[in-house]
Amino acid sequence: MLESLIAGGALAAFGAFGTRRRAARREARRKAAFPPLGRLVTVEGHRLHLLQMGSGPDLVMIHGASANLREFAMDLAPRLAGRFRITLIDRPGLGWSDPVPEDTPGEQARLMRLAAESAGVARPLVLGHSYGGAVALAWALQAQVSGVLMLAGAAMPWEGGLGSWYRLTASGMGRALVIPLVSAFVPARQIDRSIAATFLPQQPPPGYSKAAGVGLLLRRDTLARNARQVNALLPHVRAMQPQYHTIGAPVEILHGDADTIVPAHVHAGPLAALLPDAAVTLLPGLGHMPHQTHPEAVEAAVMRLAARAGLRLE
Repeated sequence: MLESLIAGGALAAFGAFGTRRRAARREARRKAAFPPLGRLVTVEGHRLHLLQMGSGPDLVMIHGASANLREFAMDLAPRLAGRFRITLIDRPGLGWSDPVPEDTPGEQARLMRLAAESAGVARPLVLGHSYGGAVALAWALQAQVSGVLMLAGAAMPWEGGLGSWYRLTASGMGRALVIPLVSAFVPARQIDRSIAATFLPQQPPPGYSKAAGVGLLLRRDTLARNARQVNALLPHVRAMQPQYHTIGAPVEILHGDADTIVPAHVHAGPLAALLPDAAVTLLPGLGHMPHQTHPEAVEAAVMRLAARAGLRLE
């Protein structure tokens, strides 16, 4: 009995060691494949990855969960760079930005705002996708902005869970057991299936995984932080909701009516009812990723917001 327990423990230890070693090798390859595109700006001891392009009025784009600034750099930002100065920032703990102890939408917004200000950004338009929508609203609650574009943005309290992945990683034990295995062993076909589910009912563009730097998410620390952020979002949204009426800047809300990840009927309409200056555009038949599948609709929404904010474009 004792011998079998010792043997079982040795096998488990060897398996854990092998998983860590394999994960570390894969992480090194992923980091080499997707280096920073911009520069690292230090804010209060934390490095944030920031990329700027274009010229004109300032437009900050904030990516969602499981992503990094490459999500916008691959198409939407270049589309708008001829009319705006675009600032892309990896949210803290994702991409190449350092994690922060107080990992809330409000603290993320504050540090990202300070990073943007260090790069000359003042009173920008702020676009937030998905989780980034909550960060964009937090930014507008903290400081003056010219306008906010909620792109399939999470803004309102919701009922129910967040899906099987977030259930598995809701606890420290779950993260400790599941995340190293995913980082070490998840096959490319499973990554492709997960990406495809995010895009439904549309399909991801060819080469999306590589262009968006999805490999950066598959590092163990990044997977764990992303899971913690998403699992902890609901109480922060509840806390912000009573303050939305104080946002005086114009807000454009752009949402696919077939979005099942951040449903429009939960977030878009109810948010607009709380804001003093909001306009809602529902995109028929579109899912959660309109900036990838229908970037022209997002481009048009940015232009509407700029006009409502009274910005002069070249």
